[in-house]
Amino acid sequence: MSQLGKVYLVGSGPGDPDLLTVKALRLIRSADVVVYDRLVSAEILALIPEKTKRWSVGKAAGRHCVPQDQINPLLYDLAKRYPAIVRLKGGDPFIFGRGSEEAEFLGERRVAFEVVPGITAAAACTAYSGIPLTHRGMSRIIHIATGHFRDDEPLDLDWSALTGPESTLVVYMGLSNIERITDGLMRAGMPGETPAAAIQNGTTPDHYCLTSRVDRLASEVREAGMAAPVLLVFGEVVRLADVMGGWFLPAAPMPARVGEM
Repeated sequence: MSQLGKVYLVGSGPGDPDLLTVKALRLIRSADVVVYDRLVSAEILALIPEKTKRWSVGKAAGRHCVPQDQINPLLYDLAKRYPAIVRLKGGDPFIFGRGSEEAEFLGERRVAFEVVPGITAAAACTAYSGIPLTHRGMSRIIHIATGHFRDDEPLDLDWSALTGPESTLVVYMGLSNIERITDGLMRAGMPGETPAAAIQNGTTPDHYCLTSRVDRLASEVREAGMAAPVLLVFGEVVRLADVMGGWFLPAAPMPARVGEM
């Protein structure tokens, strides 16, 4: 293992460079090579020194630039050539970031690695929209789910487990399946008038939060022309966006909200 470099699985957060941890920034500035995803913002990539080698493995829904089964051996190969490799990932490496797969692959080959957590979109994008994940009398349970399964497998979630009272549901990567998600929740008993939101490009200058209801969210998101990355939020806490939202003023004007609670 001493002959191999070390791989740092670093979470870069949802986009705002000010949300980087001190440790993440230090590693980005000192790495020999940075392997980064599509969701790492341009502002964060700009923090990489010019002398540092860069390797893009960005993935988009339905279009994989570099498949995961090629990223894993790439990290292993780079560890043979460089002392310090930063694997820079959007959000947190261990929350729908496939960082655990990379860590498992490296560990099996006795490559030293370190995990540097990042602020995940569920926490940051909602906060920037004025939506607390928990709130006394509204929510004391948080569910986090993915709306996109591996290899485009059918979306098969336990909808009834996600619709309980006094809870907040956050769905990552759910834009392409938004109709199935809202229909599944309502079939499982979530009232159609339950507040819901879609947050696009959260925490970035293009941050846009659309607040609506479960039964209207899909149509209003399509009407607004929202594009990935989009985070979906369901629960009574969404109502607080009207009171607590607006503190974050992105450089680009936020489009008018579509629909009402």
